[in-house]
Amino acid sequence: MKKSLILLPVIIIMASLTACQRTKEEADADSKTNDAHAIEYTAEAVAPQSGDAAKGASTEEKSVITVTFRDDGQGENGILWKWVQEAYDSFDKKDSCELNISPITASEGDYFARIALALQSEKTVPDLVAEDTYQLVTDVESGYLTALDDYLAEYADWTDGSYYEALKEGVTAADDRVYGVPYNTDTRGLWYNKEIFQQAGLPEIWEPKSWDDILSACQIIKEEVPDVVPFWCNSAVATGEATSMQTYEMLLYGTGERLLEEATGKWIISSQGILDSLTFLEKIYKNDFGPPLSKVLNGQASNTSAREYLPQGKLVISLDGIWITGNYLKTGPATWPEYSKVLGFAPMPTQHGDGTGIITLAGGWAWSIPAKSDNKDLTMEFIKHLMEPDIYVDALIAMGSIGTRADIADNKKYVSMPFIQTATEYLEAAYFRPKDSKYPAVSSHIQAMVEAVVSGTSPADAMATYGVDVTRTVGEDNVIR
Repeated sequence: MKKSLILLPVIIIMASLTACQRTKEEADADSKTNDAHAIEYTAEAVAPQSGDAAKGASTEEKSVITVTFRDDGQGENGILWKWVQEAYDSFDKKDSCELNISPITASEGDYFARIALALQSEKTVPDLVAEDTYQLVTDVESGYLTALDDYLAEYADWTDGSYYEALKEGVTAADDRVYGVPYNTDTRGLWYNKEIFQQAGLPEIWEPKSWDDILSACQIIKEEVPDVVPFWCNSAVATGEATSMQTYEMLLYGTGERLLEEATGKWIISSQGILDSLTFLEKIYKNDFGPPLSKVLNGQASNTSAREYLPQGKLVISLDGIWITGNYLKTGPATWPEYSKVLGFAPMPTQHGDGTGIITLAGGWAWSIPAKSDNKDLTMEFIKHLMEPDIYVDALIAMGSIGTRADIADNKKYVSMPFIQTATEYLEAAYFRPKDSKYPAVSSHIQAMVEAVVSGTSPADAMATYGVDVTRTVGEDNVIR
């Protein structure tokens, strides 16, 4: 359902407490388990840090906070790793606890399956986990997460308006309890290289009014600057939710249709909007506007486009989110000092310019405490410290994301981020993914459908297969054709 926003940075998004201190023997055993977990459940094993990260490495009095998040291969140079480590270094309870950073190195598509496995067992469960808000509802229904209401009632920043009220919906489950503290939100649009646009004779200030305008620009770029990739969007199963949300759903919602029929809550599995969305993608690849499939059909495709092709001038238009700018900072993996001058950030148009004329999907991430964690009290204190404005703002800037705290709206470092005001304004036209526990499973079918089309399957055949897959997942009574 569409949510309205009011100004920068008005943001929307979707949606027994005794401290358990471990003995040294328990902590050592957990350390071995977590190290094994990192090997078993990651695409590339990232061993926990020595020293602070070694569970039980100090005295018997020390508790251990194990933190898990997705690592895309940067290891200790990753944004979340640095944020967590630096927050621990200034944590006033540091002397009484140890930090175990235990990320899962995986593609976006693999992370959710692997974290779900980790949350099922006391032997592999972390104390603090980064949850994509779309996955949160499913993890709550599976019993994997802790309701934080009692903690939040005593967290002044949560109750005094420091966080945007609308954001709390994204971390609230069907039982009306809160299961996470949101730390970012985002919007999506069309990044474009203004210098290459100029070479192609296209306007520096580009505001496409329809999908046809995008295809027309791609054709001109292909003819005038033939050695570049005109357009890139995530299009594979390997890129997971990025394919579902910032490619397919940006298109589908732009047709005026939705994944679910609002009146009945049933999943729409056959429609003109689905066909039109898939046909747009078919045109991108059939006309050679997109990158080679070898670059698209792998889990590093998002990084390839944002960290290589775009900054190196090999890519002209990229359908992606505000967060990619974090790559280009001095602390980022693809430093690009000129990015704010070279790039433009245009809104994604609706199919024919209908409605508001533009479309975006909004998402976000939250810090959650697993149900099987044995260190909930201390972990909640650490979350509060992570989210203290002075610590949080630096991490937020590095992420290139929109903030979740209202009290940073006037922070000079935050508001001076290039494109942040534009990205926040796009939230006026934002929609959310369904808060339905079946969504993650349906999303996997969306990814398969998109990959099939870009690999040569007709839109009609891909939609038919999608219909069969979704029906099998949600049941015949829960679909509509």
